[in-house]
Amino acid sequence: MRTWPIIVAVLALSSLSREQEIAPPPGIEAKQALRLMPWPAGIELQAGSGPMVIDSSFSVLLPDHADHRLEKAAEIFLNDLRRHTGMLALDFHLSDRAPQTGTVLALASDRPAKQVQELGEDESYALKVTTSRAQLSAPTTLGIIRGLATFLQLVAITPQGFAVPSVNIKDQPRFPWRGLLVDSSRHFMPLEVIKRNLDGMAAVKLNVFHWHLSDYQGFRLESRRFPKLQELGSDGFYYTQDEVREIVQYAADRGIRVVPEFDMPGHSTSWFVGYPELASAPGPYSLERRWGVFDPAMDPSRESTYRFLDQFIGEVAKLFPDAFFHIGGDEVNGKQWDANPKIHEFMRAHGLNNNADLQAYFNTRLEKIVAKHGKVMEGWDEILRPDLPKNIVIQSWRGQQSLADAVRQGYRGLLSSGYYLDLMSPAAAHYAVDPLAGGAAGLPDADKKKILGGEACMWAEFVSPENVDSRIWPRLAAIAERLWSPEKVTDQESMYERLERINHWLDAYGLTHNTNYPLMLQRIGGSADASPLRVLTDIVEPSKGYSRSALSQEEPTAVTPLNRLVDAARPESATARRFSTLVEMLVSGRLKPGTEREIRDLLAEWKQNDEKVRPIAETSLLAADAIPLSESLATLASTGLEALDYLDRGERAPEAWKSRQLASVEQAFQPKSQLLVMVAPAIQKLVQVSAGEKPSELSIPKTAR
Repeated sequence: MRTWPIIVAVLALSSLSREQEIAPPPGIEAKQALRLMPWPAGIELQAGSGPMVIDSSFSVLLPDHADHRLEKAAEIFLNDLRRHTGMLALDFHLSDRAPQTGTVLALASDRPAKQVQELGEDESYALKVTTSRAQLSAPTTLGIIRGLATFLQLVAITPQGFAVPSVNIKDQPRFPWRGLLVDSSRHFMPLEVIKRNLDGMAAVKLNVFHWHLSDYQGFRLESRRFPKLQELGSDGFYYTQDEVREIVQYAADRGIRVVPEFDMPGHSTSWFVGYPELASAPGPYSLERRWGVFDPAMDPSRESTYRFLDQFIGEVAKLFPDAFFHIGGDEVNGKQWDANPKIHEFMRAHGLNNNADLQAYFNTRLEKIVAKHGKVMEGWDEILRPDLPKNIVIQSWRGQQSLADAVRQGYRGLLSSGYYLDLMSPAAAHYAVDPLAGGAAGLPDADKKKILGGEACMWAEFVSPENVDSRIWPRLAAIAERLWSPEKVTDQESMYERLERINHWLDAYGLTHNTNYPLMLQRIGGSADASPLRVLTDIVEPSKGYSRSALSQEEPTAVTPLNRLVDAARPESATARRFSTLVEMLVSGRLKPGTEREIRDLLAEWKQNDEKVRPIAETSLLAADAIPLSESLATLASTGLEALDYLDRGERAPEAWKSRQLASVEQAFQPKSQLLVMVAPAIQKLVQVSAGEKPSELSIPKTAR
């Protein structure tokens, strides 16, 4: 047996053990075999009871006088069950009478859900599973929908076939507003993309689909009252009113509200292509192809602007039955207002001192229009002014402090800061963000109740229908757990174990976050055998935050193809995370049998992979991006192997070698082709420990953040 150098043991004793750092919530460690996500509020495994087998005898028992929505929920559940089990030909029974034989899932709700789903409607449920019978009861049909999602996650293959363990679950959400924003303006998302993501949302108990339908780059809704909005402002890619009704119903059947957003007075160039009279400067206008914040903004000084918006909102309000209407309101730079003498005259006449006052005037007028058509106004942080009605909702992209400020003024709010999926943060970073933490932590309990929850945001500058799912999933499931599960459920190790299971479980809904990845790599490499590219791409991640545009050789636009390695690479590398865990075990002295061998095998594979990548890159323009990354990976792998050799021999690495290698590692971690080689921090630790130093963290380069 190898004896590791004393320095490793000393380093291990100098820090808290992994088990001490992240102790899981009480009882959760005994249930790790369950892949539930979000984790329920209360769950007990029934000791000594066998599982309930799901076979051709399985049936769902409806209560007497079941409402149409409950029947629809049961039908969707059975269809999903077929998809997850592959029992596509089996006719699972849906009945209002208890069967004589076979296993049964009995549903019971106290009352139907509201005809139009409401914020705060009861979503609690209780599920008890025994060997032959499962009972799912809830106050409303919404609770039944959430309980069915849990039951479906419990179905797993066993020696007896597909089965559900005997459990007793009592569950309810922590927050009433748990959403996902999808930006269909910057890049249009076809109906099938929306539907499969609604399926995924329902599977992890999210309940609000925030549909961003207008921006600089496109107006995506058919207006029959103002047809030039879509005819001239969409490049031909928009949703008809019938398609919108279809999505609204599809979402409602899955317990999901649909909140539309039409951004105004800024982010509104697409409105002006067909109706330049709405703008604060003369046209003509064309759709913006670049990314960023631009000057065009609606003219708040004209009565005609409000007449137009009154008619438009009146038309749209009939399409979206939800109580809330999002008006955007963010990032108005005011340059068109500053350059317009008539607007200056209007401001003087109305006692408006600055552009913030002018936007507040616009929002006050707009809120009255929204309310006139039976809706509650929602907007981003910038709309917050104390003279607006207290029933509006503030969506915070600036953080918990901004959210807390809104709540202290009497407004309801929800958090999106920390949940921006397009920034390519790891699941752990999103999981650590809590709407009631930070600046909101010190709020009185009465004010905390005004924080409704949160929304993940999928802004679409760098996503297409092909890769959008990979930018949403599986990380969205971690955010869903933060918004549903009890506050004490924070163990990252448990989260990642369950996230890995749920990741592939979601494939059954037709989500493409896993399936499109190898297909994109095959196209990039120009060959059916993309395995060398995959070895490389498995350990890289796109640059973080808003760095991608700055790192591009040419300014990216709305027509830039999204077909390169950076578009295929996943936001978070599971392989790199696994490697980092192995290295952490090694340097902390918590070696398990085979740990070092696994590390060596990975390093050897990465070192040799460079020779396999080069022939592919030489024959494909798209694969040329791989060369600098592959070189960096090979260099890092060689460094890691040398560090292991020093440790194996019990020698302390020379100072000069350490200095050279640390500089090399830092260089290898610089962004290349807008990607980061994510094993670099773990290699740095190996170098430092081999030289007798306590390992430190290698942070993401500033240029890649």
